[in-house]
Amino acid sequence: MKTKTCFLMFFISLLGMFMLLGSSCKKDSDPGPTPDTVTDIDGNVYHTVTIGTQVWLVENLKTTKYRDGSGIALETDNTAWSTLTTAAYCVYDNNATYGGTYGHLYNWFAVHDSRNICPSGWHVPTDAEWSTLTAFLGGESVAGGKMKETGTVHWMSPNTGATDEVGFKALPAGERRATGQYIYIGEYGCWWSSTEYDAQQAWLRYIGNSDIDVTNQLYNKNYGYSVRCIKD
Repeated sequence: MKTKTCFLMFFISLLGMFMLLGSSCKKDSDPGPTPDTVTDIDGNVYHTVTIGTQVWLVENLKTTKYRDGSGIALETDNTAWSTLTTAAYCVYDNNATYGGTYGHLYNWFAVHDSRNICPSGWHVPTDAEWSTLTAFLGGESVAGGKMKETGTVHWMSPNTGATDEVGFKALPAGERRATGQYIYIGEYGCWWSSTEYDAQQAWLRYIGNSDIDVTNQLYNKNYGYSVRCIKD
């Protein structure tokens, strides 16, 4: 009887050890749930939202540095902006107040830089990833309304069809043209993709205050547009 009891205790101990090891391995390989907030290299805090199979940042990017801590050039001069073939960012009308609300505007060279503009674990969405988002929302012809922040605090009237039903909170940050001119704040939200078309152009998405659709279009790489990051 004593031998059987010892054997049973040894078996239970062994089983417990295997269960503990299994639990430990699972814990190490499981990244866990996406945090409610993400902080970039500058200390800016962003909220997150899950839409279908994707996780997006809720706010437009406003970092002044790459993930490795190296700086992104700030360019305020119109002529200098128009001739850039390297990474740069700006704030609408060179007014820091706009940057705090709408995020910064980046040329595509900043988006494409291998040092990574998004926080660790995140990246600039590809054209295909934007398409996945709009498809989940019913297609490009109706997705814009479902993505736009409601009301007219930031969007100009009429802000047609804005429901923000998925919590994307798209804001109309406007753009900086290749000439350096700032235009369309309150009217259009425009976001780069990481997908290049050719030596001069890359794909982006934009939404207007009078529209419910999301437009997929090519623009020159030295335009300045918003950036939204998506989880790796």
